Amino acid sequence: MNISFLLIGGNDGDRKANLAKALENIEGTGSRILRRSSLYETAPWGKADQNDFLNQALQVQTSLDAPALLEELLKIEEKMGRRRLEKYGSRIIDLDILFFNETIIDSPRLIVPHPEIQNRRFVLAPMEEIAPDYVHPVLRKSIRELLESCPDKLEVKKLTPDDGYQTG
Repeated sequence: MNISFLLIGGNDGDRKANLAKALENIEGTGSRILRRSSLYETAPWGKADQNDFLNQALQVQTSLDAPALLEELLKIEEKMGRRRLEKYGSRIIDLDILFFNETIIDSPRLIVPHPEIQNRRFVLAPMEEIAPDYVHPVLRKSIRELLESCPDKLEVKKLTPDDGYQTG
């Protein structure tokens, strides 16, 4: 079995319902969600004139290899209505492989670890909640260390039941 960390998110429609549907669909691939972060509301990255995102980090156990997992995630995005019309644009759902075991993959279709992890607070904050001591296999720093030195200063807010959201 393989262990992968994913980031799921979106900013169109009922964001919470979309994340819940994505979780169901991920489990429908035969993968098992071992851990999940709280929900995080995050300012849009790369293109500011859109709704805030809701994001969540997942630790997933899967029998799929990394390319097969990517294909399943892309199918889920398409099934849920994801359209890739504009880079950094609004989306109903976005499913990204952050890490896959300790594997380093650099192919035209898939790069693992995700190449922008260290530059994105909206990735590091939920990852730090579920795997603070996980060491990035290329940068050789823990998620906590990467978050502490992250150059991204966009707001990332951990949601609580008081915000109307259930946590992890």
